[in-house]
Amino acid sequence: MKYSFLLPALLCVFALTGYSQEIVQQAPSGFDSLRAGIPHGTIDTIHYPSKTVGVTRKALVYTPPGFSRGKKYPVLYLLHGIGGDEKEWLTGGKPQVILDNLYAQGKIAPMIVVLPNGRAMANDRATGDIMAKDKIEAFERFEKDLLNDLIPFIEKKYPVLSNRESRAIAGLSMGGGQSLNFGLGNLDKFAWVGGFSSAPNTKAPEQLVPDPQSAAKQLKLLWISCGADDRLISFSRRTHEYLVKNNVPHIYYIEPGVHDFKVWKNGLYMFSQLLFKPVDTSLYSKYIYSGPGTPANTNIPGQKYPQIMPDNRVVFRIKAPEAAHLQIDLGRKYDMKKDTGGYWTVVTDTIPVGFHYYSLIIDGIPVVDPAGQTYYGMGRMASGIDIPDPDGDYYVINKVPHGQVRSVSYYSAITGSWRSALVYTPPGYDRDIDKKYPVLYLQHGGGEDETGWPRQGKMNIIMDNLIASKKAVPMIVVMERGYATDPRQPVASQPTGLPGMSGNVFPDVLVNEVIPMIDSSFRTLTDRKNRAMAGLSMGGFQTFQTTMTHLDLFSYIGGFSGAAFLQPDIDIRKAFNGVWENAAAFNEKVKLVYLSIGTAEPERMYKSVNGFHEALDKAGIKHVYYESPGTSHEWQTWRRSLRQFAGMIFHE
Repeated sequence: MKYSFLLPALLCVFALTGYSQEIVQQAPSGFDSLRAGIPHGTIDTIHYPSKTVGVTRKALVYTPPGFSRGKKYPVLYLLHGIGGDEKEWLTGGKPQVILDNLYAQGKIAPMIVVLPNGRAMANDRATGDIMAKDKIEAFERFEKDLLNDLIPFIEKKYPVLSNRESRAIAGLSMGGGQSLNFGLGNLDKFAWVGGFSSAPNTKAPEQLVPDPQSAAKQLKLLWISCGADDRLISFSRRTHEYLVKNNVPHIYYIEPGVHDFKVWKNGLYMFSQLLFKPVDTSLYSKYIYSGPGTPANTNIPGQKYPQIMPDNRVVFRIKAPEAAHLQIDLGRKYDMKKDTGGYWTVVTDTIPVGFHYYSLIIDGIPVVDPAGQTYYGMGRMASGIDIPDPDGDYYVINKVPHGQVRSVSYYSAITGSWRSALVYTPPGYDRDIDKKYPVLYLQHGGGEDETGWPRQGKMNIIMDNLIASKKAVPMIVVMERGYATDPRQPVASQPTGLPGMSGNVFPDVLVNEVIPMIDSSFRTLTDRKNRAMAGLSMGGFQTFQTTMTHLDLFSYIGGFSGAAFLQPDIDIRKAFNGVWENAAAFNEKVKLVYLSIGTAEPERMYKSVNGFHEALDKAGIKHVYYESPGTSHEWQTWRRSLRQFAGMIFHE
């Protein structure tokens, strides 16, 4: 659909001013602070005769810096809320300061702003019961007063452009409802309409815009904004949804906040910059925010932020009034902006589904988000956020029997230290005391520890659901810390390039200490056909490093985003002392070799695993190769991999 928004008479005005419409950002700190050394506009009180009410009424008029009666100006009518009057914006919103600062920056077109009293009755003061029937009726009556009395007076007393393209109306709360009702109900009078936190007086969308196609052709700009935590947001949302359904271009801007002037001042700041300029409706989608977000399930209970939007953008809001610079590091670094209340806010790009580490960077120092849970990852404690996956029911807690994750401590003679492991026992383990179980040894990646699989990876939930649906054999799963150093041995002089691998004797610890400890402490099936090992990234490399030299202990092997170190000029059949030289013998002995990688992984990692897969193919080694669509080197790749791998092992 094409829109013809500009009349020929206005083209010369826009050409002279040189103003153009562009994406407008959230108000920065200080946008409403009085600045010295810049030109200032003037606020005057006017008195106009109202035939509608039968009395002389008052309004405020803001004229811009450099106001000249030799020029003609467009006009914005700016309305107050149910508990205010013509001075509410002046005392609570500082519109003259906001506009003066914008003029000084060259961000708005010169305009006159009229601040009327929207309670059209003889005694129009905000006293007594402001919800009384006669006062509510007076807000409705103001439409007639505005159109028949106030606008003609302004156009007679001030040098204003009197066509609809040069007239705008906007307001807060009750005034927001009035603005939508009056503006959209009189498109022959207004081309620019804005509602900030519009109240229940807002007409139903079908009444506001009965002819969507006609409205789309006539409107220059329709702006609807509200605070995400405003209890009145439903009135803004229903209008937005109707407009989307009927293809009426508009801006729907939801920001962190409630029903207060912080939101309304930002509404004026952004809306005013778009007025009386050439229109580009293609930019409107940049503002659309389809509804309030949902607090992330990784938040500390009771914390509203961060919030995940329907399109998987994330909203962060943090109070830090004394900080000089805040960023969120989530995939990339996002600069946060501070509002007048000391709250810093940012909305990220769309984030892929699954679990992601992030950091709050305060004045250059990365720290955890005080509103979110923390996880050991990135080689330190970090914040994490889990973006819901529509296909992620397999790692959501369901009404099925649940296993337990237990902590086990043991002394390691190899490392000369006490070590710990986490052990998952399947549902019913303590009830059927005569039953023995196969064991999966499951390793974490570099920068993580044994808590990674149950906390970030949801391993226990995945296993519970698989076992309940009979897609996996009940099994014990052991997760050990993958870092181990023998103090009697020198550190390896040739680092592998992977954190935690250089000088790491973990394979010795696992084979000589962990497996015997588990077999003696739990009811396990101790033959090789009932033992498996798998790991992610570093843990995947450790898995092949361990199993390929101990095939007498393992029958099932899995590497998720990590497998074997292969040099380009090395024949795979020579690796690990020739374990793959006789493909037939290997395939007979090993029940499963499983490899996986995310399609969006870093190139080096993808090529490493994919190249290993191709080398195994060429050598005739049977294996399963899986590529996780759209995921990178992240937990969603590894959750999907565990789901598959665990369902393939220990079936006779």
